[in-house]
Amino acid sequence: MTLYEDFKWRGLIKDISSPELEEKLNKGGLTFYIGTDPTADSLHVGHLSSFLISKRLKDAGHNPILLVGGGTGLIGDPRPTTERAMISKEAVKHNFEGLKSQVEKLFGFKVVNNFDWLSKINILDFLRDYGKFFNVNYMLDKDIIRRRLDAGITFTEFSYMILQSIDFKYLHENYGVDMQCAGSDQWGNITAGIDLIRRSTGDEVFGFTMPLVTDSQGKKFGKSEGNALWLDKEKTSSYELYQFFVNVEDCKVIDYLKIYTFLAKEEIEELEKKNNEHPELREAHKALAREIITFLHGKEEYEKAVNLADHLFNNKFNDLTKKDIEDLFKNETVKEIEVDKNIVDVLIEIGAVNSKREAREFLGNGAISINGEKVTDIDLTITKDMFIEESYLIVKRGKKKYYIGKNKNK
Repeated sequence: MTLYEDFKWRGLIKDISSPELEEKLNKGGLTFYIGTDPTADSLHVGHLSSFLISKRLKDAGHNPILLVGGGTGLIGDPRPTTERAMISKEAVKHNFEGLKSQVEKLFGFKVVNNFDWLSKINILDFLRDYGKFFNVNYMLDKDIIRRRLDAGITFTEFSYMILQSIDFKYLHENYGVDMQCAGSDQWGNITAGIDLIRRSTGDEVFGFTMPLVTDSQGKKFGKSEGNALWLDKEKTSSYELYQFFVNVEDCKVIDYLKIYTFLAKEEIEELEKKNNEHPELREAHKALAREIITFLHGKEEYEKAVNLADHLFNNKFNDLTKKDIEDLFKNETVKEIEVDKNIVDVLIEIGAVNSKREAREFLGNGAISINGEKVTDIDLTITKDMFIEESYLIVKRGKKKYYIGKNKNK
């Protein structure tokens, strides 16, 4: 199977600028770029698909460059509905440094900043050297612009296409870049850059897009959608990634294995067969989580995530650390509680029950556990040595409901 055939099988190609590109991709040797604006100091899973495509290209003999838009990030790529909020220059600079460090560590790509050249273009040069190559009717016909016309679009956002085209031209002339790849929502910007280079230099360059990856509800993975999974483990822990990917719907898991892993076609097809025959085992889901977490954070982090998941499944917590508890229950409400209080009062304080009568009833029925140990004694006093690392108390009521208490004195 050629590289292009593998990309098609994995569902990684949506648009290509020229039929010649198939042969060029298979041959190797292209210098290409992928871009992202520094709207945050970490990439998220929505970015990961295109970055993994870039790694596949690198492994096949192509030369990647990452462009972080320190210049375009000050403007903002047009959104389908409303204008993006401006972010400060200080935030853009901070985010650039974070992304640069992350990408160099994870992928080993060369990183450039378009602020370095866009900031040197004055308004007259912008209009004379670039603006004259863009027909307004042509720009209005681009999908992202056309969708914004009824609601209105500012000249600032309208100009973003020209700025991204300048990036392509600058990288072509100064770094030998002859291809751009991006998500399908960037197709209009890519073709505008190709046209600018052809009209201003006569050179032929190429571009292709990949389909945008969505969750089971059809939403993109991204912070604007409110479902960002960050690649920085301090923002999204390995355990959170594990929980997300082992719980994706069956209808998505094979697509994600093709997009997000380097497993061979035969391996993925075997996992698909197992998923169809024994979906309850979730072998495909576990493989997906393993491959992604190991690639991003290493084998040790993956094993730690599995260990935390096992602890939650088995309702055992006493051998965990304070940080483990924070990772496990990151999205749960944590309530401060006093030590040396009766269990009945503590259950009310953390919201596990509504009354002393209800507390005694749950305790009497064996429905309450603390840090994984069943509690039935209504006279039990909660002391500081019962808290994990003297900090957290994990109360479980029934089969699934957890309540987290934090030592008020720590």
